[in-house]
Amino acid sequence: MKLFDTHAHIGLLHEDKMEQLLAVQRAKVRSVQYVVSITNSLGDFERTYANLESASSVLHAVGVSPTEAANPGRDWDERVIAHAQSKRRIVAIGETGLDYHHMFGGDKGVQIEMMLRHLEIARQLDLPVIIHNRNAGDDLLGILSAKLPPKGGILHCYTEDWAFARRALELNLRFSFAGNLTFRTSRALHEVATKLPMERILIESEAPFMTPFAYKGERNKIHYIVETADALAQLRQAPLEEITEALYANSLKAFGLAAEP
Repeated sequence: MKLFDTHAHIGLLHEDKMEQLLAVQRAKVRSVQYVVSITNSLGDFERTYANLESASSVLHAVGVSPTEAANPGRDWDERVIAHAQSKRRIVAIGETGLDYHHMFGGDKGVQIEMMLRHLEIARQLDLPVIIHNRNAGDDLLGILSAKLPPKGGILHCYTEDWAFARRALELNLRFSFAGNLTFRTSRALHEVATKLPMERILIESEAPFMTPFAYKGERNKIHYIVETADALAQLRQAPLEEITEALYANSLKAFGLAAEP
C-alpha cells in the first residue's frame, strides 16, 4: 500500500528540525510515500523548507494563507515567485483561498485580492493551487470560475455538501478529504465522497489538525491518514488497496509528478 498526504502542516506539528524529520520518517515507514508540506506564512515556509530540504519524500507548496492576509509581509508575492522558481520539489502555490469564519486574515476584500494574486502566480508558473475555504463557498467558486489557472486546484479539507461539489465539478478541481471524513456525523461529507468520480478524489492528514475518530483527543499525525483512506474505502464499498492505489495515482497527477513504473 502507498499513501500520499496532500496537505500537512509539518512546521506546526513540530518546531524542532529533528522532530520534523522523524515525523516524516515515521510516516514513510507506515506507507506514506509523499507528503506535501503546507505553511501559512512565508517565514514559516522558509524555516520548514530549510529543515526538510534533505527529505526527498517531502514536497512543498508556497504561498500565504488567507488567515495571514492582513499581514502577508513585504513583497510577499515576489518572494513566492522567487521561492517557487529557485527551490526544489515545489509542486503547488498556496494554500490560498478565503476564510470568513474568524476573519483573522482581514476583511473580505483583502482576502480576495490576495487570492487573485496567488491565482495569477500559479498561472504564471504553471502550477496548481491549494485552496482553503471556510464559510466562503459562493465567493470562492465565483473567483475560481473566472480565474482558475490551467493546472487547476485542490479544494483541501473539503467540508461543503454535494450541491457545492456538483458546481465545483464543472471546474478543474480535485477534492481532498481529511480526518473529519471518519466521523459518523459527517453525513454530508459521506454523500460527497460516495458520489464524486474517483479520479477527482485525494486525501490529506491536515496534521496536526483534523484528527481521525480513531485517535480523537490526540494531535493528528501524518500517518493517521490511513484512517481516512479506510473510511473512504468503506463508503465506496471497495477494497482498501484498490482505493489507495487510485488515490496515489490521482495525487501524482494533481501535482504533475511522473507516474511510477
